[in-house]
This record gives sequence, C-alpha cells and structure tokens, in this order.
Amino acid sequence: MTNLEKYNDIFAQVFSAKAEDLGDNYSKETVPAWDSVHQLNIISLMEETFDLMLDPEDIMACTSYNAGKEILAKNGIEL
Repeated sequence: MTNLEKYNDIFAQVFSAKAEDLGDNYSKETVPAWDSVHQLNIISLMEETFDLMLDPEDIMACTSYNAGKEILAKNGIEL
C-alpha cells in the first residue's frame, strides 16, 4: 500500500469517503460531518499510520484533505 493509499484510507475510516471524493474541495467547509472530533480522529490516524507526533499548530491547521497532505510533506512523508 502506498503512502497516498494509506492517507486516503484515513479519510475512508473517518468519513467513509471514497478516493475519488477526496481532493481540493474536501475540507471542513465542504464536509458537513467534519467537526473537532473527526479532525482529532484524522490526526490520531495520521500519527499512528505514519509514526509521527504532530505539533499543535499542525493539528489545528489540518482542516482539509490538502492541508493534511502538506503537513505530511512537511514531516518528510511523501505521498
């Protein structure tokens, strides 16, 4: 499984999202179910899946699919 597939799987687990649904427009503004609990679930799964410990700033900034990808890139994870 590639890192991108792992990342997409996180959104599938949290939101039951399909890979084709994910992209530029997948964010807390466009996904009604996206709340603080879901955001923390995303963070938790990202940390577990990619063996990371994210900074509080990154946790707060993870408000979209693309923001999560940028956070992973900043931490040396290539998708």
